[in-house]
This record gives sequence, structure tokens and C-alpha cells, in this order.
Amino acid sequence: MIGDGKLLTNAHCVEYGTQVKVKRRGDDTKFVAKVLARGVECDIALLSVESEEFWRGAEPLRLGRLPCLQDSVTVVGYPLGGDTISVTKGVVSRIEVTSYAHGASDLLGIQIDAAINPGNSGGPAFNDQGECIGVAFQVFRSDDAENIGYVIPTTVVSHFLDDYERNGRYTGFPSLGVLLQKLENPALRACLKVPSNEGVLVRKVEPTSAANNVLKEGDVIVNFDGVHIGSEGTVPFRSTERIAFRYLISQKFAGDVAEIGIIRNGAHMKVQTVLKPRVHLVPYHIEGGQPSYFIFAGLVFTPLSEPLIEEECEDTIGLKLLAKARYSLARFEGEEIVILSQVLANEVNIGYEDMGNQQVLKVNGTWIKNIRHFAHLVDSCKDKYLIIEFEDNFLAVLEREVATTASPCILKDYGIPCERSSDLLEPYIDLPDNNQAVDEEIGSSPVSSLEVGSEGLLWA
Repeated sequence: MIGDGKLLTNAHCVEYGTQVKVKRRGDDTKFVAKVLARGVECDIALLSVESEEFWRGAEPLRLGRLPCLQDSVTVVGYPLGGDTISVTKGVVSRIEVTSYAHGASDLLGIQIDAAINPGNSGGPAFNDQGECIGVAFQVFRSDDAENIGYVIPTTVVSHFLDDYERNGRYTGFPSLGVLLQKLENPALRACLKVPSNEGVLVRKVEPTSAANNVLKEGDVIVNFDGVHIGSEGTVPFRSTERIAFRYLISQKFAGDVAEIGIIRNGAHMKVQTVLKPRVHLVPYHIEGGQPSYFIFAGLVFTPLSEPLIEEECEDTIGLKLLAKARYSLARFEGEEIVILSQVLANEVNIGYEDMGNQQVLKVNGTWIKNIRHFAHLVDSCKDKYLIIEFEDNFLAVLEREVATTASPCILKDYGIPCERSSDLLEPYIDLPDNNQAVDEEIGSSPVSSLEVGSEGLLWA
């Protein structure tokens, strides 16, 4: 309870929920809660409860400061092992930029040795003064490790709440959109004309980021908003600590402008760029909870997403499509990988019944941009034949008028109420920013597996 009729929990606790209910400890009455905002990257959700009875006599939690190492911490929740409230105690063992599993993001996290188990998610962690220092949200499980739990610190919680207050909704944590390499090697620094032991090397800039207009491969970033960056990619943190450079970016809000000091060909200069949330070619979560789909002549098309990969399993998706999902970059905002998910067998699609999880590349010779563009191309086709080209040079040809006539019958036979998801019912509008020539396959410029999550190369 944070006051003003609002509650905090983890985003993964309310994901796909059609109704959320809450109750207070020691009370058997459940109250309906409304999800106001869900932060995927930070794994936080904001709820509201309108009932005055729920709040009667309640005292909101006080958010405390960021703790120090070895500070005592108490975690409260309802984990496995029973139905009543559970309290575990430990100490803060580490504070650093941590990988958030739910949103596949890197934000500040508190590592503790107090026991955290399924059911602790969304519960508060307290210091000795009774102040809330964060929200329990994940645990590291391994045969080689014990008692490694993680808490979302109040700095991240406050950023989420400030974002919601500013915009009336959650807009997300911003990203610089660059792939960085450490500059610990003296020969590498000398080659780049970097005079001192500082900076990180820009190895790739995402096409969808604003930094793509001001940064180039080979630039060395030496400071961010005046804060000096070391050759290991770290910046000063508190009095005697250092932390990953990405921490400074996470302190910003979407739309903020950052001043970046760089060395380019030995010359020092400063550039400015707008920070905005990262655009993922394959989203980790589906907005609204319902996937987009389009059915024509029994062929079911949908964008590739991480929930779909998880549902289908990696073997069914195939290595080539999986590699694109993991390592390819979006070239413009709104770009998607569209796949033929399955085929609803009918005589009009005979010969294609066994197709599944095949990437769509072209419709009648036109490269597709996303599921909306694909549906538009099919709807506006006037040719006798509809020709759909897939990955691995496979071709599907349908007689357009026959397929159009057969489509309603196929939907009726399979008990499907609508040929497309509600988001595809609106007229297609080709955005000016995306109206570039798409003359190559989506995901044709992948980054290597070494560039994702390795020790030497890190996305900021």
C-alpha cells in the first residue's frame, strides 16, 4: 500500500489477468483492484482499489533510501510452504545493474540473501527502520548458488511512479540504442586515438534510436551528461562505488535529452540525443494481452513474439527464425516478423496443410513491413492470384476470388468468429517515418551472438 488508493505489485503477477482481487492480512473479504499501469521493463504494476472499506485504518508504506551493503533486510510475502504470511530476514549482499528477467532489461537491483520463493513476488522488503526499500521480484536458481534473491529498489519504483504521474500512463525506461565495447586494451585505445584510460567504444547503433543520427560506429563515448565513463564502462556511484554506465540512462525519462561527450578520429566533441524506449523486433510481451492475427483462406498469420516462441517451443520454431528473434534489429519503428502460424485445412489450401511457423517475406512481390501492412496488401490485391513468398524460397499461390469466397466458410467450419484481430479492423496508414524502401528480408542484418549479453559487449 503506497497511499492515495493505490497498491504496488509485480507486473508478472497481473499479466494476462482478466480480474484482479486483493485482500488485507487478517481479513477474508476480497476487493476488486484495477490495473492502472504495468511496467514491463521494471516488472512493476500500479493498482487502485476504490473501496473505502479496504483502506479504512490502513497506513501506507514509507519508501526508504537505497540501502548499503550488509544492511539488514526483511522480506514479507506469501511464498510456497503455507497459506499465511511469511517473513524472512537477511542482509544486502550486492547493489548493481541487474538483468530483469520479466522485461529482458537491465536496471538497478538489490541482491539479498534472505529467502525469496514463488509467492514472494510483489511483496515489500523493509529495513530496520520499517521503511520499504523495494519490491521482491525474482531469484537466481542454480546448483552452484544459494540464497540469491533480488529486490527492485525504491529508485526504480520512484521512476515508475514519476513516469505515470508525468504522462498519465507508463511510457517505459529509455535506451541510448548503442552496442558498447570496453576499452581496457591499451593498443585498442591507441588505435582509436584515445589519450587516456577512459571511454567505451560504439560498435553498433540501432536504426530505430535517435542516437543513430549523431553517433557512428567507431565513436568513443567518454562522458554522459558530464559524468566521466571509465574504460570498463562504469561510472562513479555514491561515495566509493562504481556502477555500469547504463545506470545513468535508466535515470532518465522517455523524451529527455542527453549530452554525450565523444572522441571521433581523435577529436573531442559533444553531441545531444533524445532518449526513448528501445524498439524490439520481436516483443517480449504483447500489448493488451491479445495477439494480432489475420486469417485468409485458412492460412493463419501472426507476428512473431517471445510468448509465441515460448508456447511453440524452440524446436518447432526452427533455428533460423529463432536466431532472428534473438539477434536481429528492427530497422524502423513498427517493423515485425510475420509468420504463417498454421493452416486450417480446406480444399482451397490443399498442399499447404502441413506448413507452420514459416516467415512471410513478400506478397505479390512487395516486401512486407508488419502484420498490418501484410493484411493491407492482401485486402487491396486485385490480381487473379495472390502470391505469398516465404523464407527458404517456399511459395504459396491462391486464386484470389476463390480464396476470398472460401474464407467465411472455413471460419465457420472451425468455429472462429472473426478473420482478424480487432487491431487490424482499422484502415491501414503507412507512416512517413516507415515509408522507406523495404527491399530486403526482415532481420537480414543480425548481430552476432557474441554481441548479446557477453562480458565485453553490452547494449545501453
